[in-house]
Amino acid sequence: MQVTYATTDIPLQARRQYWQEVVSSTYYSLDLRFFGGQDFHGTLGAWSLGPVSMSRQASNGLLYKRHERHLLNERDECFLITVPELAEIRFEQDGRDVRCKPGAFLIERSHLPYEFSHQDPAALWVLKIPSAVLRARISRPERLATLQIDASRSVGALFVDTLRLAGDRIGEMDETARAMIGKHLIELLAMAIESDDRVLTGHSSSVRNGHLLRCEHFIRTRLDDMRLTPQMIADGCGISLRYLHQIFEGEGMTVCAYIRNQRLSMCDALLRDPNCRKSISEIAYQWGFADQAQFSRNYRSRFGRTPSEARATSRASNS
Repeated sequence: MQVTYATTDIPLQARRQYWQEVVSSTYYSLDLRFFGGQDFHGTLGAWSLGPVSMSRQASNGLLYKRHERHLLNERDECFLITVPELAEIRFEQDGRDVRCKPGAFLIERSHLPYEFSHQDPAALWVLKIPSAVLRARISRPERLATLQIDASRSVGALFVDTLRLAGDRIGEMDETARAMIGKHLIELLAMAIESDDRVLTGHSSSVRNGHLLRCEHFIRTRLDDMRLTPQMIADGCGISLRYLHQIFEGEGMTVCAYIRNQRLSMCDALLRDPNCRKSISEIAYQWGFADQAQFSRNYRSRFGRTPSEARATSRASNS
């Protein structure tokens, strides 16, 4: 699906309210403050890529504010990957204030208040990813909020190039192809993030976090193996079983809990995918759950609803 908005045919006195409604319907509830006069100009195009949405907007200077009250009635968290094409943008969240220029992109978290602004006319690409979808590929993505990733070279540049190219061609694709493009963009995003040394910065030393990142990768590539055990992970990563448990305990979880949560995230992503025709039992089995009843209990405990309820909600929202 594609939608396009523009202030061109909107009366001057109604443009600010119009843009407020456009932004809130495309992303989520925000308060806007306009830096210029009444002569405001803005355009926004948005496309759905399966559970992911992509947009490009251009407008005069603005301040977007996300307050605590905006979060009260919102259940599903998401992350915005914002790529400036024109002008510097400023982002403040959780006590951190960053400025991002073209040639980089930053990560915003919806479930914390923030301020986002640009004084000059700006053009932005934005990828909106549900938290459950991103967590299926990147563990603890909340630690990435306000992180800037270099988009001038390597995988970061490839991610941005693909984002722009998709915007040019998405109208020619059917729903299945668009969903596949969304998955490819998430993979490129994850690769760009994982190649950044700052991702290793955490609660312990960079060496320990390096081991953690390697263990997480080992687990993700073997989630469909029901025989996966902590001992297999320790052996595969060349560390002792005791040290493996210590690494995950330092992150406030057990190894088995991490494996279970990653499997549940992968199942949740498929349940939310409107193109997935597999049964709930097939999805559970695909991602390492041999017992469907146990899977349903774990899923409900994690997400607050049953797998069938999650699938029904997703299909209703996409109909």
